[in-house]
Amino acid sequence: MLARRRSARGRRRPRLMAACLHAAAQECLRAATPEDKVALTFDAFERFSRGELAPGDTAPPEPIAMPGRPACPRLVHARDLPRRGFGTPEGLAAFVHAIAHIEFNAIDLAWDAVYRFRGMPAGFYADWASVANDEARHFTMLRGRLQSLGHDYGDFDAHNGLWEMAQKTGHDGLARMALVPRVLEARGLDVTPGMIVKLRQRGDGATADILDVILREEVGHVAAGSRWFRWHCAQRGLEPQATFKALLAEYARAVLYGPFNREARLEAGFDAEELASLDALAN
Repeated sequence: MLARRRSARGRRRPRLMAACLHAAAQECLRAATPEDKVALTFDAFERFSRGELAPGDTAPPEPIAMPGRPACPRLVHARDLPRRGFGTPEGLAAFVHAIAHIEFNAIDLAWDAVYRFRGMPAGFYADWASVANDEARHFTMLRGRLQSLGHDYGDFDAHNGLWEMAQKTGHDGLARMALVPRVLEARGLDVTPGMIVKLRQRGDGATADILDVILREEVGHVAAGSRWFRWHCAQRGLEPQATFKALLAEYARAVLYGPFNREARLEAGFDAEELASLDALAN
């Protein structure tokens, strides 16, 4: 493990080759190692922020496929992952690894939105490029914490549920905005506060502080999903609440769990009627 980390630190940082934002997003998606994906993401966001990258690729996107991934972690079905509490050193490391894996996937989810959905307003690309940058920073913080616990990303098995939903919604920006940020990623708004409380009770302020940052920023990420979901509904003349409910029934009923963090979800663009509907569907 230490040799792997030394070699990772000794590698030259990759530089983005793309001339437009869509191509830059594709480069980030294709990056296979955590080091490359994070470095290219930071580089792409820097260049985008300076006005050096703009949407410009008029060719249709390639069909959605698995993004670049390291050889480890091994991906298994969620039901095959062992259940561990974080009351032991190994359990805590496995817990931090699971959150890091979510954030690693979230980098690709944000870049795929930038790459796949063409002809969107400039604000759409600004939102999701910023989200990709945040997720790369979150992953970096969690990986550092994992390394301080004597492990690294890839040391535990993980599942591929987030990317599987991306594949199911790759044909439709409305479905993607509804189901990835507002269902799967919004689940973090519900469960993270309880995790933070438990970690602090156990004296693990280091992990809790990282989750505090992530929770605060994920509210904004889910809000971006809400904003662009409603934009798509307005473009198509659809009523948002009925459309969201129909999409949940078609794609996501099996992954919808309560209870819901009402305060955070309201801040993230849900309304009271939607939350009441979610309560009914989850019970």
